Amino acid sequence: MWQSAKVAVVVPCFREARLIERTLSGIPDFVDLIVVVDDDSDDGTAEVVRAAADARVQLVIHDENRGVGAAIVSGYRAALQARCDVLAVMAGDAQMAPEDLASVVAPVALGHASYVKGNRFRHTRRSEMPLARRFAGRILALATRIATGLSVDDCQCGYTAISRAAALRLPLGDLWPRFGYPNDLLGMMAARGLDVLEVPVRPVYADEQSGVRAWHAFSILGLIVRRYLRERTLRGRHALPSSADGAIDDLLSEAE
Repeated sequence: MWQSAKVAVVVPCFREARLIERTLSGIPDFVDLIVVVDDDSDDGTAEVVRAAADARVQLVIHDENRGVGAAIVSGYRAALQARCDVLAVMAGDAQMAPEDLASVVAPVALGHASYVKGNRFRHTRRSEMPLARRFAGRILALATRIATGLSVDDCQCGYTAISRAAALRLPLGDLWPRFGYPNDLLGMMAARGLDVLEVPVRPVYADEQSGVRAWHAFSILGLIVRRYLRERTLRGRHALPSSADGAIDDLLSEAE
């Protein structure tokens, strides 16, 4: 529990047999439920999770690979069913510093934000983040700000927490299932007038293997525009700055 709020951590996994034990062992004691979602791994990830000596762990297994966004949705649904108040996400590859979890969870648990995202660019050790990722992250953050009107700076960081109330308002079944889901979710949040806050988190890069490729940046730009178009009618009911609408219209006109 955190300030009387029941906290769940969703851990999406794909082929993380080598690192999932390290991830689980670092999750703080104030977490009530750990939902590990094995996205059809073929390396024994589920067996390692089952062997974990932690009564908080609940294992969900996909019978086919659906993508990290879909894994998070499965985890959210399990946490909602367990009546959790705060739903955090920590990847199974040990790339998220456990000591930062309290900072990510606290604003949601205290009712100060509907959704909190980690921001690696604001951390004192931001220089440890690979230069190419920093550059791509800045470009995608700019596109996301234009499309959503949200004041966000590190949109690709998956270290997050969302309130139960906010999660129940989102069309989770419509979330983009693979890379790019963070931008898609931010579009959903903005269209519903839900507030988003960023907190500094330490970038962690060691011996893990990333599945992110350069071409993902181009596909994510397409997803940002896709969500903007799908939510345009709903967005009009909330306070999206008119400058953001104009900027997106200009981008679309140039593309035609």
